[in-house]
Amino acid sequence: MGLWKLKLSMIGVLTLIIGVSTLFLSLLLSLVGSLTLWSLTGLVVVFNVLQWLIAPYVINAMYRVKEANPYEYHWLYEVLDKAVEKSGLRKRPKLMIANIPIPNAFAYGSPLTGPMIAVTSSMLSSLSRDEVEAVIGHEVGHLKHRDVQIMMFVSMLPAIIAIASRILLFSGVYGGNRREDRGGVLALIGMIGMFVYFVLSLLILWFSRQREYYADRHSVDIVDDGASKLALALAKISNYTYSYRLRGGDTAYFEGFKTLFIVDPSAVKPVQFSRDWELVERIASRKLSLLDTLSELFSTHPHIVKRVKTLLSLSRY
Repeated sequence: MGLWKLKLSMIGVLTLIIGVSTLFLSLLLSLVGSLTLWSLTGLVVVFNVLQWLIAPYVINAMYRVKEANPYEYHWLYEVLDKAVEKSGLRKRPKLMIANIPIPNAFAYGSPLTGPMIAVTSSMLSSLSRDEVEAVIGHEVGHLKHRDVQIMMFVSMLPAIIAIASRILLFSGVYGGNRREDRGGVLALIGMIGMFVYFVLSLLILWFSRQREYYADRHSVDIVDDGASKLALALAKISNYTYSYRLRGGDTAYFEGFKTLFIVDPSAVKPVQFSRDWELVERIASRKLSLLDTLSELFSTHPHIVKRVKTLLSLSRY
């Protein structure tokens, strides 16, 4: 998919999510009452903003994240500075090291902490400098595109619909409105609301996957031969992660914030290879099953096979 087509498709889906959410919220407003729904909206907004503000502290504590020592990781700061300069960011994000046993990276932050990019110690030992450069380019892309803030905003409207629909559903089934012959109508609207929330959730997941492609394209644009380097990096990260699980490692611990990671820790089956590009070629040559296609609908990240294929189509390899 071309870059402009990717941007237009994301704008279209974002418009659809906001439009459907607003339309259904208007319906709920007329049924629940303005004071109740506005109070609910306020609570959801406050909760999400608080979650956004404190999430970096939670992530740092969970994944044992510390700021990278500028002397020990001098080369990594050079890589980051180069990506920041080429991206046109005004301020360099904090460079963090996460001491977890799987290779990965993520961009995060809030007004309280400022923007941050974390790479895992395992990734630094698993990838070459060129591959790390491509990963950093991807994460800088997330910050440039303000993906943390955008995804938080997009998720708030469906959350309001879900809570309000549950209120209507339980009010219709168990509330006093049942005696006034409104119980059935309220319960029906509540069930329709839950269905609307389900559809919107699928659209949000699709939107999240497109943001990953968008960040990939940013890395391709700012890193020399970034498509080949990032394809190899993603293939290695995915392969290592699944091998780690086969050795008895538990990746469930990382599921809570998997939307942040450059690769979903629930990776595909490992591939045996003798040279780096053989790994990329084998992953790219795999055919997706119906189960793979269906499971991707509920994933925050594109399937690794599709992602590697897309990068190879952009590479000079």
